[in-house]
This record gives sequence, structure tokens and C-alpha cells, in this order.
Amino acid sequence: MSLTQKYEMVAGVEIHAELRTKTKIFCGCRTDFGAPPNSQCCPVCTGMPGALPVLNAEAVHLAALAGLALHCRIRTCSGFARKHYFYPDLPKAYQITQHEEPLCEGGYLDIETEAGARRVHITRIHMEEDAGKLLHRPDGTLVDCNRCGVPLIEVVTEPCMHTPEEVRAFAEQLRAVLRYAGVSDGKMNEGSLRCDLNLSVRKKGERQLGTRSEIKNLNSFQFIAKAAQYEFERQAAVLEAGGTVQQETRRFDEKTGTTVAMRSKENAGDYRYFPEPDVPPVRISEQQLALWRREIPVLPQERRAQYAGRWGISPYMAQQLTQSRALADYFEQTAQDTKAPKTAAGLLLGEVLRLAPGEDGPFAVPPRQLAALCDMLSDGELSSGAGKAVLQSMWGSGAGPRETAQQLGLLQISDEAELAPLALRVIAQNPGAAEDYRAGKTAALQALLGRCMKETRGRGNPVVLQQILRRELEK
Repeated sequence: MSLTQKYEMVAGVEIHAELRTKTKIFCGCRTDFGAPPNSQCCPVCTGMPGALPVLNAEAVHLAALAGLALHCRIRTCSGFARKHYFYPDLPKAYQITQHEEPLCEGGYLDIETEAGARRVHITRIHMEEDAGKLLHRPDGTLVDCNRCGVPLIEVVTEPCMHTPEEVRAFAEQLRAVLRYAGVSDGKMNEGSLRCDLNLSVRKKGERQLGTRSEIKNLNSFQFIAKAAQYEFERQAAVLEAGGTVQQETRRFDEKTGTTVAMRSKENAGDYRYFPEPDVPPVRISEQQLALWRREIPVLPQERRAQYAGRWGISPYMAQQLTQSRALADYFEQTAQDTKAPKTAAGLLLGEVLRLAPGEDGPFAVPPRQLAALCDMLSDGELSSGAGKAVLQSMWGSGAGPRETAQQLGLLQISDEAELAPLALRVIAQNPGAAEDYRAGKTAALQALLGRCMKETRGRGNPVVLQQILRRELEK
């Protein structure tokens, strides 16, 4: 019996997302990514004696939007606490966070996996400030305090996921929801979204949770899945050998694809939480919550269902199209103006994303022009390859697809009156292939078709040409 047949993974995640505010959570310093080290910090975010924090109201607004988008209960009164730990990138040796009174509680996110739909339950979403960043060099370690005080939310799930695919799907779909709601830009390469994975293993059929490990600071969906798979196999092997899994904090080594022990896992008591005396309680009225609820846009899951029902888009393509709100908006504007929405989806996920600087655009071809190009592809006026060439030429030019195709000489020839004489000439020039086809060697038809396409420099409609060739050969 394999380890996967004998043991079960139980996983939950804690995902930190930077909020899209212009200034930090407790001071007026900027939050721009990539600024020179220690150029965006002040006495408040570096923890100087006598400096007092003042809560950023926009951070509360965005955190509440995250909770509303994820079906959470929003506390009308929540509070902050001090979480103490000593680390070089935390100048004041404590972090201002929410502990006993988080802003958001409960909630869920429905995810799609190859095994079907799953509901992942969310325990809480709380607000906190980020720590700084250590820069390791051969001659020592430097501290950059620019990130100190950047506002975060931490989304904490229940331990209810059982495969690496589920963990990855949750992280991907959570990122999409936060981006749709305008809460976070979700740029994992810039540290705007980071995942801590809590994972334990137990024998199948058991109800008691095993001892968990926490894998810190996973910054890509691929690494999240790989870390989950490796850690499951590591813990299962320990149990299978009669050993005991230790509660500890680990990191994922990207080069080896393994997790490595860092330190024993802290408990809540180790942090010596107590109420933050300098930040008053956060109070939100029901009237304010009602206004914020109206800001929640149509979210990815609802859009995916619309795409399947309205345009027949596959679940996989619908999920890819809805990862970005800008991409989904662009697709919908294109799809409503074309008779070939599936062609639009394929072109968008292929060529458009290759040409665009990112999934948020900008998209340098207006939706109506992209829709017209899709119609031409659907009508057989352009081959697939020609369509890609036309799109590339259209990108940023302002020209329409028909005008561009004519300039490039790529309009497909579908007129039988024009193609029939050419097909007859090719048959006459290749009597051996013609006889092979008549003798039952159907591959010969493709050879003749290839010669026809060469004669038309790729512009002949292959479907029409094939029909003409069959008709003439079978006379």
C-alpha cells in the first residue's frame, strides 16, 4: 500500500496580502515598491520612542471589502494587539496586529479542481503591519525598513484541504478575488501576496489531527503545490517508520524542491500578546457596511458560470479568463460583439496575453476590432496563422483587421471558382498521388492539399480545397 493510500494530508493556509493603499497603516510614509532602501520610513514605522501610530482609514475599508467578498462576518467593533518577537527587520520588537478581535470572521471561498468543486472555510481575516526586509550580502546583513508598516491582511483558513491541487487552487482563486475587489494587486514577485502553509498528516479514517509543520513565505503557486506534496511525503514517511513528527517552522528550498527546518514552532503564548494601547478600537456602522457591500463587483466564480452558460466556454478557459478583472472585462466586451466567442477566448489566452505586458493589460487592440478579427477567422477569411500575424500587426496600430489583412496579403481565398482550376492543375501535375488516393491511400490527399496551399502561398481555404480535391478525384 502506497503512502497516499494509507495517509491523508490535512492543510490550511495563512495568506498575507498587502493592501492597495498609497500610505502605510499607521503613518503617512509611501508604500511604493522598489524605492531606494530606507527612503520610505519615519519614526513611527521604525518604532522610535515617543512616536504614536494613527490608523489609516483606507486600510480598514479595503480589509472590510476583502471580508465582504469572501462572505465573512464583519465586526462592527474590532481591536489591535501587540505581538512581541525579536528579529532584525522588526525595529520596535513587536508587531501591531489583530488577535482576539479580528475585523472579519467566518467566510468561505468555493474553488474548482479536477476532482470537482470544493468549499474552503475561512476562520478569520485580520489586519496587521508588515515587517522590514533583510538584505544578505557576503560582508554582512543589512536592514531595509521601507516595508515596515505596510498594511496587510492575513487570511486564515480552516485545516480543510487534502491535496496540493486544492491548496494551489485556493491560493490562485483567493488572489483573483482580492484583485477583483481592488483590495490588493496580488503581485507575488513583489511580495504583495505570500503564503504560509500549515500541514499535518494522519492515517486515513482517523479524525485526530496530526502534528503540523508550517512552511513560511511561499511566493508562487507552483512552490505552494510542490511544498505541500513534499511535506506530505516527508511526514508520511516519518510516521511509516514509527517516528514522531516535530512541530516546527520550515522553509521551502526552491532549488531542491524540499522543505528545510528553521526553528521550533512558536505558540501564541510565546508572543506575549496584549491590547495595543495607542490604537483605539475600530468601529464600523451598519450603514457604512451597506455602502461597502455595493462596491463588490461581479466576482470570478459568478463570471465563470456566465461564460459557460452564455458562450459555452470550458471551465478551464473560464478560470484562466477570470484570473484578472481587466482581462475578464476585455473578453466580455469582445465576446458580446463577435459570433465566435470561443475563438475570442482562445485568441485572448494565446496571442493577446503574449503581446500584452501583463494580464492586466493594457490591451492595444480595441475589443470591437478583436471581435471583427474573430469573425473573419470564424468565416474562414483568415487562417489561424494569418490571424496571429494580423493581430500582431494590428497591436497598437489603430488599424482594423480587414485593412491589415489586405495590406499583408493574408486574406484567405475561399471562392470555388478561383480554387477549382488550381486544384485540377495540381491533380494533373501529380498523377501518382492522384492514383494513390483512388487506390485507397487517403494520405495522398494531404500531399495534394499541401501542394495547393503552396500554390496559394497559404491563402487557400484548406476546407474548400479539400472538398474540391475529393470531388474531382472521386469522379
